[in-house]
Amino acid sequence: MTDQLTYIQKKGPEIGSVVDDLSQLRIAVFHDYPYLYEGTLEYEKNYLKTYIQAEQAFLFAVYDGAKMVGATTCIPLKDETAEVQKPFVEASLQVDSVFYFGESILLPEYRGLGLGHRFFDERENHARNLGHYTSCCFCSVDRGDNHCLKPAGYRPNDAFWLKRGYKKDPTLQTIMEWPDIGEVEPTSKNMIFWTKSI
Repeated sequence: MTDQLTYIQKKGPEIGSVVDDLSQLRIAVFHDYPYLYEGTLEYEKNYLKTYIQAEQAFLFAVYDGAKMVGATTCIPLKDETAEVQKPFVEASLQVDSVFYFGESILLPEYRGLGLGHRFFDERENHARNLGHYTSCCFCSVDRGDNHCLKPAGYRPNDAFWLKRGYKKDPTLQTIMEWPDIGEVEPTSKNMIFWTKSI
């Protein structure tokens, strides 16, 4: 299947040219557990402004024909929002030396093809090539062990992230808000960071 796919890269303001495709993909993938995201295009476009306005932000996306089926983003932590920077600032870590990885999303039928590794390779290489970043990070939602909508047999991505060299750091946590499925108003979610030196 991978030989039928095409790949694009966008930086900073260029990301604006695919914001509709990226928004639709984020809404589709994050609807599933553990994010349970009740997304809207309005919410998405507001969120993605941060990336479009950051010169060193990076998008790598996968298309099957005219449809975006996978995408990943990253951005200097110093260009991210206050809630993302907060745990690093409070821990007196050097925000200017950290690259933050946003989403890494694939439609279910395109998983298992090695694209998840490709997404991490692309982001890590982008951060390294800029020359002055020493670590990268991302965060994942913590729904606890007994959430009522947790599917039977659910397996988190922890093993994959550990294989990629990332370490979960419970001392770095923040709160993000979005509406859960069936909700209109955003509610608070606990997010835990994973970090890696590059």
